[in-house]
Amino acid sequence: MKVQTTPIEGQKPGTSGLRKKTRVFMQPGYLENFIQATFDAIGGGTGKTLIIGGDGRYFNKPAIQTILKMAAANGVAKAIVGQDGVLSTPAASHLIRLNHADGGFILSASHNPGGIDEDFGVKFNAQNGGPAPETLTEKIFAATTVITQYLIADQGDVDLGAIGTTHLGDMRVQIVDPVESYHALMETLFDFNAIRALFAGGFTMRFDAMHAVTGPYAHAILENTLGAAQGTVVNGIPLEDFGKGHPDPNPIWAKPLMDLMMSDAAPDLGAASDGDGDRNMIVGRGAYVTPSDSLAILAANAHLAPAYAAGLTGIARSMPTSAASDRVAEKLGIACYETPTGWKFFGNLLDADKVTICGEESAGTGSNHVREKDGLWAVLLWLNILAVRKLSVAEIVADHWATYGRDYYSRYDFENVESDKANAVMQALRTKLPTLFGQTHAGLTVSAADEFSYHDPVDGSVSENQGVRISFDGGGRVVFRLSGTGTQGATVRVYLEQYAAEGFDRDVQAVLQDVRHAGDAISELSALTGRTEPDVIT
Repeated sequence: MKVQTTPIEGQKPGTSGLRKKTRVFMQPGYLENFIQATFDAIGGGTGKTLIIGGDGRYFNKPAIQTILKMAAANGVAKAIVGQDGVLSTPAASHLIRLNHADGGFILSASHNPGGIDEDFGVKFNAQNGGPAPETLTEKIFAATTVITQYLIADQGDVDLGAIGTTHLGDMRVQIVDPVESYHALMETLFDFNAIRALFAGGFTMRFDAMHAVTGPYAHAILENTLGAAQGTVVNGIPLEDFGKGHPDPNPIWAKPLMDLMMSDAAPDLGAASDGDGDRNMIVGRGAYVTPSDSLAILAANAHLAPAYAAGLTGIARSMPTSAASDRVAEKLGIACYETPTGWKFFGNLLDADKVTICGEESAGTGSNHVREKDGLWAVLLWLNILAVRKLSVAEIVADHWATYGRDYYSRYDFENVESDKANAVMQALRTKLPTLFGQTHAGLTVSAADEFSYHDPVDGSVSENQGVRISFDGGGRVVFRLSGTGTQGATVRVYLEQYAAEGFDRDVQAVLQDVRHAGDAISELSALTGRTEPDVIT
């Protein structure tokens, strides 16, 4: 049936779809408007096959029921849905590709907290399995501003718990095991026998699923298939509110894991993943591995896993990510690409086979096996490397630094900054850019300064205003950008980096002190926002 509606302000998708407070999505017509706008932007649903699933957060199931009824009314031929409405983001990407689907709806706010008073999100992934490109998200937003009606079937709910095929009107609905196809894909990428032997030899591990979507995947693969001891996976039952935790795998929000890994009782490997399963954290006994270093180490050692034995075609990293992977690419004699933040920018490079492995400093790494970052994939690649090299995490990291040098690195998040103040910081930086070269601040001389624009080498598209980056003589760099992953206010992110060819065991914040002070002097962040200390340091 057709339901008359009017446009709702603020439905512009960000780098990872539309994210708002859960209660906003629960308002009558809010979800419906956005879903209909998406159908309108992709040319309707007639005859299409779609994948649908989410991270299990609050409102996940009711939202999926609404999307299914709207899909049926829009003429979709087949919907493939994860059992109980659950699919990790990388598993959803894989199902889109495996079934040659026309795209998919992924319901998640990623690493943001869940619950009726927390966050919810919806994004559309395209035929390649990756997040909708900017051209499509702009069409979706444009459609939200002119919508007059939405289509929804007057049908009962689908039983999301029963694996098998049913119908919603003329649309076939197939409920699938969310883990099965992803599990099979992982077996084609890694040497499971070598990893089994690693665990059989006494290797110990702790995987914190943070009461999020990767729990079932980790139980099935790590414990049931690879032989990790029962209890290796903790917080493995997905909960609608993530156990009232913050499902972001970093040293702040995964503090119990960090405390364990820095203690005398530490296992050989600690790992965690986030709300929708696309991020990861890697910690060795007494050794935290930054996401930037993890990307570089995985790229340098990927050939040890069967899927990458022939070598990599290239490496891509987001602009704020450290240059550690650039040095790996240079040594391997392959291309290295610098993209804006947002996994969708890697899609064209992967589809064109220009790169094999990609990563972001925000704990996302992945490869050409899907078109999303993939938390459990990164953990399995680390396990494969550990099984072959027979060294500890700390020894592998130390060897990497000895070979390539170390990029001391940290990210400062200033959260919930008033939007006008956050924009004032960025505008002040833009105004200063033309005159910064050669200036000295906090003892550091500016060697380059610009606002990053990305020219896609595949389709020629241009993405402007992707963050201000300032480099200093001696290998220092500071980057400023506004985050698009929050649901209120603005988050100003400041990325600090200092390359060192020697001296790898110094305190990170001490090494970065001059870069931090120079960045603050140039940006006037403290003066313009009144914030002198970040809310989160990672």
